[in-house]
Amino acid sequence: MTGQAQEYDFFPAHVVRTRRLGPTMLRVTFGGGALRGFASGGRDQSFSLFLPRPGQDEPLLPYWEGEGWFQAWRALPADERAVMRSYTVRAQRTEPPEVDVDFALHGTGDGAGGTPSGPAAGWAATAGPGARVVLLGPAVADNRSVAFRPPAGTGFVLLLADETALPAAGGILDRLPAGTRALVWIEVPDAADVQDLPAPDGVEISWLVRPPGAPSGLLDALRAADLPDGAPYAWIAGESGTVKELRRHLVRERGVDKRAVTFSGYWRRGASEDRLREEAYAEPS
Repeated sequence: MTGQAQEYDFFPAHVVRTRRLGPTMLRVTFGGGALRGFASGGRDQSFSLFLPRPGQDEPLLPYWEGEGWFQAWRALPADERAVMRSYTVRAQRTEPPEVDVDFALHGTGDGAGGTPSGPAAGWAATAGPGARVVLLGPAVADNRSVAFRPPAGTGFVLLLADETALPAAGGILDRLPAGTRALVWIEVPDAADVQDLPAPDGVEISWLVRPPGAPSGLLDALRAADLPDGAPYAWIAGESGTVKELRRHLVRERGVDKRAVTFSGYWRRGASEDRLREEAYAEPS
């Protein structure tokens, strides 16, 4: 790539192994020599993952086109071009070069929760060793796809996440400096999805279990919480409607400086990621 080559690059990789973490979550470990150049910044490091369509041995992705790769990919038939999805790096190792990615298996059988399966969840549920993928990710560790960045003077940290943002929350907790005070709420659809997340002293993690078909309980949990003194920094990720409500509560009801709230809608109820991307690509009227 050119242009953004110093910050991002393409990394062909393959599945090394998979491991079920719970009814909803599956960890897929990717490997391959190209990943020696993959420079995750940790925390909530995101990247684009390209997957093959059913019947394909590898994703159809013309990344050799350089800066024109995106237009060339978009020009391919929709049912042939590689599936593109955004994911978070859960962990990375250098020798052998490996990257762990946790998938939420909505709609694939166990842990379906009544949510239709998307192509990425369906792929992950059946992926075996050797399955080929391509990652578009960081070539430098300090990159724009790391969003968790508490400003100087932060007194305490708030983390709020659903199961889709659980890997990012885990990555953030892995990198929290010793002595950081943090309140964490993570919502999952099944009690067996609760994970033992290492965290430094001073971090309080609360797990919420959302029954099938029930609304998120994150907002009620936040409203009921007594927050510590000091300047907060909040990181919120998950379903976009819930994320907006949580941010609104912090800014309007708690008086938190909106510049101290990092928020991201990882998905939207009733809309596929393909639909969300199409909306983003559409020209304004």
